[in-house]
Formats: sequence, C-alpha cells, structure tokens
Amino acid sequence: MLNPLMAVTDHDPYPYYAELITTKPLYYDDMLGMWVASSAAAVAAVFDNSHCRVRPAAEPVPKHLLGSPAADIFRQLVRMNDGARHCPLKHAVSATLASINAVDAIAQSNQWASVLAARYGIRETPEQFADFTFHLSVHVLGSLLGIPEDMLHQTAGWVHDFVGCLAPASGAEQIERGKHAAAELHAMFHALLHTQQLQSTNSLLARLADAAPHSGSDDTERIVANGIGVLSQAYEATAGLIGNTLLALAAHADVRSAIATHPDYLPHAIQETLRYDAPVQNTRRFLAETGVVAGQPMQAGATILLVLAAANRDSHANPAPAQFDLWRANRQHFTFGRGTHACPGEALAPIIAAAGVAQLMQTNIWSQLHAPIIYRASVNGRIPIIGGTSIP
Repeated sequence: MLNPLMAVTDHDPYPYYAELITTKPLYYDDMLGMWVASSAAAVAAVFDNSHCRVRPAAEPVPKHLLGSPAADIFRQLVRMNDGARHCPLKHAVSATLASINAVDAIAQSNQWASVLAARYGIRETPEQFADFTFHLSVHVLGSLLGIPEDMLHQTAGWVHDFVGCLAPASGAEQIERGKHAAAELHAMFHALLHTQQLQSTNSLLARLADAAPHSGSDDTERIVANGIGVLSQAYEATAGLIGNTLLALAAHADVRSAIATHPDYLPHAIQETLRYDAPVQNTRRFLAETGVVAGQPMQAGATILLVLAAANRDSHANPAPAQFDLWRANRQHFTFGRGTHACPGEALAPIIAAAGVAQLMQTNIWSQLHAPIIYRASVNGRIPIIGGTSIP
C-alpha cells in the first residue's frame, strides 16, 4: 500500500496520485503525521499562503548538521529562509542567474556533455551513466561560477557528499562525509571569491557578489553559501530530469523518432517531462502560526507535504494529464515551486538536461531502459538507476 513518500520511487506512482487528487486533494495523514496537498488548487494555495514557511520555526537548520560547516552553509541559503533573510539576497541570486546568456549556457552545456560522455565512455557502455548525469550540472554551473577546470571533478565529489548529508535519513558515515565536503566547498569558494574580486573577473560568483550589496546583503558568508547552493540545488534534480526524460522517450517511440529528425524538439520534451514525471516529486511547508490553509484550519507547527508530481497531473491544470504531449498548450507544473520560493534555476536546468539527453540519445542507452526500472532511495527525488552506477 503506497503512501505519498513511498510513491516517489514506485515504478508507476501516477494512478495512486490520480486517486489522491480525486478523493483526498488535501487531507491529514495520521501515519505520516502531516497534511498532504495533492491537487493543483491545494498545492497552489499552500505555496501562496503567508502562514507557510520553508523550515520549521523550531528547527531552522537540521539538528544532525549543527556545529558543522554544513550547518553554516545551510542556514545562509535563501532557499531555506523566509522574510528579511530571504528576500534581499533572493533577488540578487535570481538576477545573477537571469544574467546568464542562454547562448552561452547552451554552449557550455553541450561542451561539457560531450567532454563527460567521452570521459566516462558513455558511447561504449552505460555503466557510468550516473557519473555523467550527476556531474554534468556541476561542470556546467561550476564553469560559469569560475571554478578552475582542474577542480571540477573534485568539486562534483564534494557536492555529492554535501547533498547526501542534507537528507533526513542520512546515516552517520554519510553525514560525516557531507560535513567534510561542506568544509572543503566553503574554503574553496572563499578563496575563489577573493581571487575573482582581486582580478575583477566576470564569473557568476563575482556577479553575485556585485549584485548582493544592491539587494541590501553584502555578507561574504551568505554570498559563498549561495554560490555553493547553485551547485547543490541543481545536483540531484538535473540528474533526475535527464533520466526521466530518457524514460519518457523510451516509452514514446513516436516522440523519440520526431526528436531524432528534429533535434530542436528536445527542449519541448524536457519541459513536458518536468510536468509528466517530475524529478522533484514533493516538497514541504511548515506553519509558522495557526491559520487557514486551502480552506482548512491548521495549527502552528503543522507540516504540509506538497505532492508536486500529483498536482502536475491534475486535469484541472493540464487536460489529458497522462498523455506525453510535446506541444501541450498552457502547460502548468509546480516542479520548480511557485511564488517567493520558486527556484531561480528554472530556465537553466532544462538547458543542461537537454544537452545531457542529446548526448545520451547518440548511445545504446535505449537497451537499458526496459522495465523494471528502479529508483534511488529518496522521499522526494525521482532519479532512475540506469545501466548501473558508481554513485550510490
């Protein structure tokens, strides 16, 4: 029997999500101890409600990170803050990412996709599929941030460990590796920012440092933390988007054939995958005060699980939601969030994913995409394991 957390890694959670939308669009789950919002209307209402926060008031930083460099980074991330600590620097982060020229982003993504495909032998064997899909976003974004090329592979390893220690179910060894990786990233980004400011470079990190004072926040620690956040927040989601797009194309031969003939159709497939099989299936909000959310009275301290993948398949938001439609009119999805905490990387992640998928479409990856597909253990990320993996 599925629940909204187990569904994330189920082979096909969408019939279950459809039932939730129909029968329980917003309900309290006694076993999970939290409210669950699944319909598009309920999810939108939670995102838009001023009582809802991104972290519990009593635990702004996960307890298992306290006293470590990982906690120092986490507490500064705009994604994990509300109110006065969120808004000023969020504008700077959004403006900095928006300043990336799309042509440059596409060129960097295609270049690194080609380099990593050759490095990991993707054309000959899919065994290092995971290394390719996870490392691609770090190499693209790391290059844009100004990380030296000879440091990118090591940086990807640190990002992997740092992201791993943030998960609530992390084991003791994983947490310790993550704390060490956070210290390495923190030191590297401080040195990087110092060098870039001395040399007046035009990297993404330098632009963030230039933009931050205009948003009322020039704290170096916050700039460094959110530079690291650019890498960590894209890491799993981009890998999941690449994998889920490949699975969608494997299941829809007509779409795959159309893209093979018209490569410019691929970005449309990426956008439809974000709705059809989201790499981030859910997120949470926490009530800072007692109030009414989506028409339901809730108490301060309550947790709400927003099932984004279900809302994306709500027929009120997207007619014929089970159909994979490249040319879907007025497509709506919640995968990048909504409102003040909408992900500022919404334009960049699909570009990186498209480069990865395009490279993999030139390989024999299709032979690896037959059911049953299993997914990495997670309560919110839907990331398929394809062709074996060296990344646990």
